[in-house]
Amino acid sequence: MTVLVRGEEWLVTEAHELPGPEDVAPVTRLVVTGTSPLVRDHTAIFFHAEGLDRIKPLLPEHTYLVKDSTEGFRRSRLFIEALLRKTPLPQGEQRLATVGSHLVDDLLYQREPSKRAFANLRPRLLIADAVGLGKTLEISLLLSELIRRGRGDRILVVTPRHILEQFQHELWTRFAIPLVALDSTGIARMQQRLPAGRNPFDYYKRVIASIDTLKSARYREQLRGVEWDAVVMDESHKLISKTSRNNQLARVLAPTTHAFILASATPHNGDDESFNELISLIDPTAIVDVKQRATREQLEHLYVRRHKMSPDVAAQIGAEWAKRAQPKFVNCPATKAEEAVLDELYGTWISPPNGRTAPLTGQGSQLFPITLLKAFLSSHTALLATIDERIKEVGKRIKKDPGRTGQYLLEREALERLQTLAEVVRAEAAAEGRPDPAKLTALVTELKEIRVGPKSPTRVVIFSERKATINWLYEVLPGRLHLEQPAAAGKEKGVTGPIRILHGGQSDDAQQRIVKDFALENSDVRVLLTSDIAAEGVNLHRQCHNLVHYDIPWSLITIEQRNGRIDRYGQRVSPQIRVLIHRSADPAHEADETVSKALARKEDAAHRTLGEAGALMGFRDEEREAESIKKAYLAGRDIDDVAPDEPDENDIFLAAARSAAADASAASSWSEDEVLRQPRLFPSMKEFVKDAFTEAYGDPSATIGLTWLDPADYPDTFEFELNRDTCRLSDLQRRLSALPQSYLDERQVLTKMTLTFSADVGRRRLELARKNSGEKPKRKGAATKEQKAQESGWPDISYLTDQHPVVEWLVDKVLASNAAENAGTHRLTAPVIAADVPEPVFLVNGRYSNRQGKPTVMAWMAFRALPTGFVLDPREFVQVLHDAHVNGEMHLRDVGDLTALQAQVPAAIDAARAEMRRRRTAEEDRLMAPLQEYAERLAVWEKENAVRFEQLTLTGIRTRAEKRVRKTATAVKELIEELATDGEPMLRLVAVLVPVQKGE
Repeated sequence: MTVLVRGEEWLVTEAHELPGPEDVAPVTRLVVTGTSPLVRDHTAIFFHAEGLDRIKPLLPEHTYLVKDSTEGFRRSRLFIEALLRKTPLPQGEQRLATVGSHLVDDLLYQREPSKRAFANLRPRLLIADAVGLGKTLEISLLLSELIRRGRGDRILVVTPRHILEQFQHELWTRFAIPLVALDSTGIARMQQRLPAGRNPFDYYKRVIASIDTLKSARYREQLRGVEWDAVVMDESHKLISKTSRNNQLARVLAPTTHAFILASATPHNGDDESFNELISLIDPTAIVDVKQRATREQLEHLYVRRHKMSPDVAAQIGAEWAKRAQPKFVNCPATKAEEAVLDELYGTWISPPNGRTAPLTGQGSQLFPITLLKAFLSSHTALLATIDERIKEVGKRIKKDPGRTGQYLLEREALERLQTLAEVVRAEAAAEGRPDPAKLTALVTELKEIRVGPKSPTRVVIFSERKATINWLYEVLPGRLHLEQPAAAGKEKGVTGPIRILHGGQSDDAQQRIVKDFALENSDVRVLLTSDIAAEGVNLHRQCHNLVHYDIPWSLITIEQRNGRIDRYGQRVSPQIRVLIHRSADPAHEADETVSKALARKEDAAHRTLGEAGALMGFRDEEREAESIKKAYLAGRDIDDVAPDEPDENDIFLAAARSAAADASAASSWSEDEVLRQPRLFPSMKEFVKDAFTEAYGDPSATIGLTWLDPADYPDTFEFELNRDTCRLSDLQRRLSALPQSYLDERQVLTKMTLTFSADVGRRRLELARKNSGEKPKRKGAATKEQKAQESGWPDISYLTDQHPVVEWLVDKVLASNAAENAGTHRLTAPVIAADVPEPVFLVNGRYSNRQGKPTVMAWMAFRALPTGFVLDPREFVQVLHDAHVNGEMHLRDVGDLTALQAQVPAAIDAARAEMRRRRTAEEDRLMAPLQEYAERLAVWEKENAVRFEQLTLTGIRTRAEKRVRKTATAVKELIEELATDGEPMLRLVAVLVPVQKGE
């Protein structure tokens, strides 16, 4: 839409209705680009309401017909193509429009979350696919589809901080969706740029931030008043606890967004109430009583859950997900010194003889003996660290409660005896010629067997629950593997060199760098020592297929999450899992054999048969699983009693996965009818981009240095400059400034960009970036621009999609240029094209919108101007153009005098308006069906709540509950009204085709 504001003409690029008090008329916020000479290419924001800016829409009846003097009617063809590309899809369009256009494998099962989301009243969904299926790609596709629908302008993605850059990298390199990172570094940079008091979440349109940052009270308050088109919260199981700051953040964000996407492989923590509260953030009317277990029928429209064994997944993954090898259990016979520690652990703490009890003090200490045991099964250093902490705690208790000093001293004495024995193990490990601890010996043997060393590219991930173990391995492994580990460059160790450390105590930058380097082929990293922070969300499979459990968590979920770091889609080499099992000469001291090994085997069996292990114990919560197993072990119960081989048949997520498995047709249910073929005038994006550059810059090679690369090596690839003194593309630079900062720094894209239409070139350069970059060499001083580019993990060539910032910039530039050509007329314009038609054809775009300003009914129409009046052409809009030979091969011809044609414009618009009203009537039932269905569901929800409230005897509780329900119901009813089609159609005369004059 073009509007007249303050005497100038502007093209509306965004329109949002801002909420306000009930008794105040709504305010519409318009983002516009100037088209008249004084404001051309300037971006502005106007607010339309009484007493604010006076905004005058330019009426279609007054459209001024203009002649096009460009070769082959290039400007007119570009204008039509730009309108087709710029116009969002209507609200009821459930077909997917962007599949197959990204730099990813087009897997049918990864389309399903988008399909499910758009079937809902609003695209709000829990993506609960099992580990490794590609939830990041599913989220990215959904965001791409939202953008195409005009619902993805403002995006907020919330992730754990260690996968922030990984997520950002995937979205940009594969989907061309740029997100500004607001991690600790990004916020510091942001504060330098923005005026004091400016809300950064208002300033940036598309943001990715860590949940660790946003959960602070400061940022929660800044987010409270900010509206979003889409909010994504990854690893959403961290939101479960209602009292946690993470959950408070989710409660702030959920009401502020149209689309709300949660993602987690383990979203249910075993607590039905907590899970139901989470679901209520997606749809507040889905569940009546959050204290009751929800049924599959209540939830099935709000989540998707598949695993590797689901037919729709198995049919697609092929060789891109290699079958996991059988796990290798590595026996580690205890040394003499370690046996002494085990004797003391069992004799004093685990199972004291002769009816004695463990010397425990303090509440909640019943499981502390298992804490000691598991610490030792990790390493002697972990045991010593645990003992030190406990002795300090006991000392505090003595001071606080001197009356029980005797009991506290007994515990401290027992701890000190154990400490002395553990010190012997440490001394042996440090002494020359003395035996290493059993697990270290076995680990080094295994690593050498798979050729981890200075002259081998082999990589391995080593998991441990204990930070003390990780730090100790970091100190002792370099010498034993002959790896030269550089001294730590700063306060944080393990950030550089062949052996890296990853744990929760590191900075954002350190965590992101380590994850990034591990994915790069030519990085020097060979061993990643990590805590279970890397068990969630981190992709470690690109250059690695070896994983070692130095110790085993007593949780099937955590084991599964660990294994999923290398056992996931995209892993082309069979993942090899190794489990170190500490063995004792005393069968009664075999916790690793009886528990750890059993759990690892159960996870592997469940992975191969069920596709997931979290269903076996039924808790779906790591801590509850671990606590149950610890209690069982102390009580002498068999592991099979608490961790059965078969799951609970009533498990809702397993039922969902099996339902999908039963419906094997899901894999083949996708047809071409469910993928939208978008109308395009130009035969390819390449042709549109080439003509758009020519229209904007005349001779692009001379003005902006546009050069096509050698097609033998780089087919359909070109580069151009953005910062020439004679032609600075400042408007494009402003758009690109939202790209990841490291990408801007390392690839210098604000100076020159290299782009490709070839998916093969895009993939090759992306893989090359992973291969040739990595660990920065030692150098004095800062790296040069050339060195940064050579070492960058970002590809040097960007793959163009419809939503790439450069394509969107060209589309806006074409539309603004067309308006600027006729600035000062204060009227809309439409080009006249001489084409192969027998009579004039008026091309019109019409749309109805809802109260949110989003299209609900959309039509691209062609009206033939016959002597008897205007007749709608039954052909598709672009088919009319193609049949009229409106293409790049046409010649510029005179269209003659336009006076008579101009006089027909109002009648053509009247015909289009009548057709739009007919279409609205014809589509009313289809459009209203989902709204009516939701209204009926809301009525049932209100009624069931009313019945439940009758059973509440406490007046205060009942009153508060009724108030919450009324508030929710009112908000949902208002939403339904906002989504309904409203008002008169908006019409735009796009162009007029006229017959070629005789003699032309």
